[in-house]
Amino acid sequence: MNEKTTDLSFFKKGLLKWFKNNDRPLPWKGEKNPYYIWLSEIILQQTRVEQGLPYFEKFKRHFPTIKKLADASEDTVMKLWEGLGYYSRARNLHATAKFITYNLDGIFPTTHEEILKLKGVGPYTAAAIASFAYGLPYAVVDGNVYRVLSRVFGIETPIDSTPGKKQFAQLADQLLAKRTAGVYNQAIMDFGATQCTPANPNCTICPFQKKCVALASDRISSLPVKSKKLKKRERYFNYLLIKCGDTILLHKRTEKDIWQNLYDFPLIEATTLLSKEELVATDFFEGLLENTAYEFTKRSKPFKQLLTHQKIIAVFNEISLKKLPKSIPSLFIPVNQKNIPKFAFPKIIDWYLKDKSLYLELF
Repeated sequence: MNEKTTDLSFFKKGLLKWFKNNDRPLPWKGEKNPYYIWLSEIILQQTRVEQGLPYFEKFKRHFPTIKKLADASEDTVMKLWEGLGYYSRARNLHATAKFITYNLDGIFPTTHEEILKLKGVGPYTAAAIASFAYGLPYAVVDGNVYRVLSRVFGIETPIDSTPGKKQFAQLADQLLAKRTAGVYNQAIMDFGATQCTPANPNCTICPFQKKCVALASDRISSLPVKSKKLKKRERYFNYLLIKCGDTILLHKRTEKDIWQNLYDFPLIEATTLLSKEELVATDFFEGLLENTAYEFTKRSKPFKQLLTHQKIIAVFNEISLKKLPKSIPSLFIPVNQKNIPKFAFPKIIDWYLKDKSLYLELF
């Protein structure tokens, strides 16, 4: 932070003035019901507003109260969340709804400390709920805030480091308009989302144009700084779509891995995509189909899905049976194909199913 930015009052004044003329109408803005605020914040974690908005409306419509959400089945919650990604958010959402309903008598916590104890709620979400629902003076620090503050004040401390997180949290607290914390927090998030954007920010009409250190030093594209670069590992999924008449075998992913509690098909994970001959030679294939007669009918093109730390490459091998094996392992569920849309799948399987439906051959 250089000399011309040591007086911090300009930031609060400029931000709130900008917000008066640039308020984005969103259904959760001005909301005081902590349940709806919490719901919107969980949905918007790692999700763009445009993508999250229909999910917020859908969850609010299906679960108008926190008790309705608590009493819903896990499969119902996961199906409604389908396509939004980061599915641990949905599991935590459901678990927290149950906790509030049955352990807190349905009363949402009213202090920052108690909100922070809720499963799936971190410092940013707790500050957002506390300030929006109760007007408590806690500053939000999310990706938008990191970007705005690092640019305006020229901060090069990596945002993914312990010193960086501490520095930005302290500065955010200094800047906070404590009497109108909710308005200020919404303003800085909106400013980062619409004005001080990651790429091509509109610096020509920025209220901080004369104060912004990054603009003056031509560092807009290099701030904020991250010290760690994610390395994605590749995983190869060889799916077996086993069909007997109208019955399909599904599998619920209960292990601690990606897509927990979503459904997929019997899977052989390997170091590459396997040929038909290689699939048949695996112990998994032999154990699943035993001595049952089978026929490989189709093999899909490879589908790819990028996750935060992983790249999934999957191929779908369609296999037809005249009769199901005598004993199907309990991991697998025979399902009538007309009920397939009721189950929540990872995106990569949705893409495959939609690709098939283009040719009017869902199964």
